[in-house]
Amino acid sequence: MSAKKDDKPGEETTAAAAPAPAPQQQQVKVNDSNVSASYANFCRVSSTPEELILDLGLNPQPLDPTNTEITVGQRIILNHFTAKRLLSALSMALQRHEQAFGVLETDIRKRVVGQKS
Repeated sequence: MSAKKDDKPGEETTAAAAPAPAPQQQQVKVNDSNVSASYANFCRVSSTPEELILDLGLNPQPLDPTNTEITVGQRIILNHFTAKRLLSALSMALQRHEQAFGVLETDIRKRVVGQKS
């Protein structure tokens, strides 16, 4: 930095740093006019060093896991950063659901046994 005329020799002046601008909330508009909806009760997750791959499909026999062929209807490929944001969003949504409606049992055998009275 250079010294101004009024400064003593050998002293440098520093300019006050301007405050950093506050981050602005980004507005994202989503156009879902061409979306096609599909149902999945099966998900397979695989990954490479660069991507995470979600295969979504329909398991026609969820109670009989033997010799079941599952047709994958959708393959979603995400980078790991987007996958982590998706994990967080899904986790928050499921927490809200469970707070409102109770714990979700993911083991289908326990759900079926629990319904018998």
